[in-house]
Amino acid sequence: MLSPEQIVAKPAPGRACGTCTLCCKVYDVPAVESIAGQWCRHTLSGRGCAIHATRPDHCRAFHCLWMTEGWLGPEWKPERAKMVLSLDAVTRNMNVQVDPGQAGAWKREPYYGQLKRWAAASVPLKRHVFVHVNKTTTMVLPDRDVPLGTIAPDERIVTRERASPQGPTFDVEKVRAAAIA
Repeated sequence: MLSPEQIVAKPAPGRACGTCTLCCKVYDVPAVESIAGQWCRHTLSGRGCAIHATRPDHCRAFHCLWMTEGWLGPEWKPERAKMVLSLDAVTRNMNVQVDPGQAGAWKREPYYGQLKRWAAASVPLKRHVFVHVNKTTTMVLPDRDVPLGTIAPDERIVTRERASPQGPTFDVEKVRAAAIA
């Protein structure tokens, strides 16, 4: 299994976290007993991490897409957008972790329109866009959003492409991983 510690992304030139600490709120980080949806106890509001020099490898290796992709504009910096973008290292699906205190942030413009465009561009690549607010997941498709609720560790998302009068679309369902094998 691929571990986040094995993926080391480099910041794009001129990019730095600065006062942004949203990743310290939207992810589970067991090494520091941090739970998604709550600020990590080591977060210094607007200043960063109190244990930066000794932070876990999981935190050390993580850089959001805004940090690594210079083409993303300033509106996508997590502290401004209220969401953290990342790509799954295996599936290359886009994950959008939304600040639960701003749960509707992903539906605002310019964000929602761009998420829809990324969803459309992902179709030929067999990739998808997932929005997560704490443990609740929604799949963003070009033609609609599919609420998936909580995805259990033994569940997987299965998509089946089909033709519709408006073009290709997907049937989406959660299934037990054992049912896929």
